[in-house]
Amino acid sequence: MMAKKKNVSSKVFAKQKNHRRGLLSFFRICRYGFDSFIRNSWLSVAATAVMTITLLIVFTTFVAQNVLTNTVGDLRDKVDMSIYLKTETTNEEANSIITELKKLSSVRSVTYVSADEARSQIVEANKDDNDVLEAIKAATNKNPATLRVIINDINDTSQLQDFVDNNTLLKDYISSDYEPSFAGERRNTIQSIGRAVNFAQQVGIIAGSVFVAISALIIFNTIRMAIFNRKEEIQMMKLIGANQSFIRGPFLVESIIYGLIAALAATAIGFFGLYKVSGTLASYQISVQSTIDLVTQYSVVIVLIMMAIGAVIGIASSLLATHKYLKL
Repeated sequence: MMAKKKNVSSKVFAKQKNHRRGLLSFFRICRYGFDSFIRNSWLSVAATAVMTITLLIVFTTFVAQNVLTNTVGDLRDKVDMSIYLKTETTNEEANSIITELKKLSSVRSVTYVSADEARSQIVEANKDDNDVLEAIKAATNKNPATLRVIINDINDTSQLQDFVDNNTLLKDYISSDYEPSFAGERRNTIQSIGRAVNFAQQVGIIAGSVFVAISALIIFNTIRMAIFNRKEEIQMMKLIGANQSFIRGPFLVESIIYGLIAALAATAIGFFGLYKVSGTLASYQISVQSTIDLVTQYSVVIVLIMMAIGAVIGIASSLLATHKYLKL
């Protein structure tokens, strides 16, 4: 019985000893990695600077795409495709057409404006312009009723055009004096911004990939030079029986430090830049506020993601360098 208790106690003590030894090794690895970061200060600054640019491009790409997407969405909601009906069209007749329109998968919403409402809107919009008001009073032609249709993709009006051409109910009420409006300045603006979104996304991906490769290469060379500088020390560690993880660990820690510092710097610069240009962007009717709210609300998550990206780039570069040059 006593022998069993001694055996159990010895196993517990051995586990505790191994645990303490593991913690001690971990702290030593971290200290050696930090010391190496400080010792190779100029190389560390270069690697961190390029990593900062890389992560800043990643942040900028995310923000730019979000801003442009929101701007397109806001403009899309303001752009309607107008179908003009005869002046005498009643609300009931218009509602029947609206019911048919809403069956189209491309249609988001439909608003009916009667001829009288359209006239009132024109008068209200020009209430300070006496010439326009006199012209409206003197006009002999009547305003058409209007169906204002908002669709999901303004670049694709095929369903709506087919409805105008072939719907039998609409044919009895559509105005022959006014062609449906499926184009306009706002639509052209949205198409331009949509192309800008795609272009910005592609440029962001390419630029981000290039700088990720450059960052990885610089970190790779930095670790390689650190290995060469510590060649005798590494040989000594091998001779006294240091395991692979203990030898490789400081280089990994050094690379992670590059990524963490770069992530904090890039995020700070990105946030500052976004807030700085927000007023200018808003003056050009660019929807930036929702993006600011998003990054503010999830600022901690964004910082953690940026740190994770930086750490992954550093770890991958370090593992490649240590695998090639340490020959463990």
